[in-house]
Amino acid sequence: MPIYDYDLGIIGGGAAGLTVAAGAGQLGVKVLLIEKENRLGGDCLHYGCVPSKTLIRTARVRHLMGKAQNFGLPPVKLLPVDYSKVAERISSVISEIQKHDSVERFNSLGVEVKFGSPSFIDNHSVLMDCKAVSARSWVIATGSSPSVPPIPGLKDVPYLTNMDIFSLQNLPSSLLILGGGPIAIEMAQAFQRLGCEVTVIQRGDHILSREDPDMAQYVMDGMIQDGVKFILGAKVEQVRERAGGIEVILESDQKGASSRNIVSGQKLLVALGRKANLTTLNLDKIGIIHNSNGIDVDSRMRTSVKNIYAAGDATGKYRFTHAAGYEGGIIVTNAVLHLPRKANYKWLPWCTYSDPELASVGLNESRAKRLGIKYSTVVEDFSGNDRALAEGEGRGRIKLLLDHKGKPLGVQIAAVHGGELLGEWVAAVNGSVGLATLAGAIHPYPTLIEINKKVAGKLLGEKIFSDRVRKILKMFFSYRG
Repeated sequence: MPIYDYDLGIIGGGAAGLTVAAGAGQLGVKVLLIEKENRLGGDCLHYGCVPSKTLIRTARVRHLMGKAQNFGLPPVKLLPVDYSKVAERISSVISEIQKHDSVERFNSLGVEVKFGSPSFIDNHSVLMDCKAVSARSWVIATGSSPSVPPIPGLKDVPYLTNMDIFSLQNLPSSLLILGGGPIAIEMAQAFQRLGCEVTVIQRGDHILSREDPDMAQYVMDGMIQDGVKFILGAKVEQVRERAGGIEVILESDQKGASSRNIVSGQKLLVALGRKANLTTLNLDKIGIIHNSNGIDVDSRMRTSVKNIYAAGDATGKYRFTHAAGYEGGIIVTNAVLHLPRKANYKWLPWCTYSDPELASVGLNESRAKRLGIKYSTVVEDFSGNDRALAEGEGRGRIKLLLDHKGKPLGVQIAAVHGGELLGEWVAAVNGSVGLATLAGAIHPYPTLIEINKKVAGKLLGEKIFSDRVRKILKMFFSYRG
């Protein structure tokens, strides 16, 4: 039997890689973790989830200060934002969380950590710093980077991505954003609330294209109220530098008539998707099937080379930190415990952290239609929720999709704290909890989460308070109402 340097080698120190490393290390496996940057944590900690949510919170606080009069308070004069202070706070939050992702912590779990850029020699060995390192199994968890399309002129102008927008030292007076996905939307609203004039340029006819248009509209309406401008259905023809900023030349087709438009801003943020970090791994040499989106894996997270696994953004499947962590757990079960566990994304939740937030689990209407699944919907607006009204947050709705038997197919929530409110539904659908149980549960009053009980009971209420039930009760008990 061949002897390898390590039982398990992991390439990438982000959410997926760290999950595998922590689990395998604690199970007594000899683990090598390789990270190309000089610190662990990956994109989520340093350029994604953590800095973006820190920025969003800062922007929301300023936004609420500007609405003081709406709460019966004296008006607050909003002074210009010193973005260097905002960046300093973001950095401090990252540093605090970094302690959990430190080399010392993973060493204490039995993981050896090295920094470098490895490439595969064969299916058991990689070359790093001119030295071969071998492992019985490998995990590719190299994450992703911003995708920058070949737009004419773009490479010749200074532009921002999520890699550098959080470390700016000055707040731009105006910001153009290419893209209408979660990153684009979250940054657009945050920077607008900090005092920047933001314009979002989206090729599609609605933002957050994976979401139902009616739910995405709640987000867009909230952003328009904040002052964000939107240009939808526009193709970027060219980008060029001008005195004091950037110009974007657009071509749009409205009702069959083509038009040309030029918009300008001090800074440009490119948020047009992600690409897997695979170019330096030498995957073709060892026969790992992959494409521009990511590495092909089966339901056990195995690549086409069976002793090599892949997880997280490197697969291009679901680019969420929680998905990467889940996939890391699947790998530990298969590669370390040798138990055949398969990934199941049926109830994978996600959330865009705009205001209102847009959270979802299971199918939405758009996906159900594409799959040809028959469904019905139950909708409840937050304008009828007492806590939402008390807090001035009555804008939003929850939409429940049901199959022909009345079982949940999916839930979408567009509301303040939508991601938190989704938690009850995540537990319910994963635990096969029926709507009657959810509707019968006691929730504290007044809370936003009562809306889950209300929408669950809405369908049941239609059956209980029907003419048929009234007639039966009248017959048995002689009720006179």
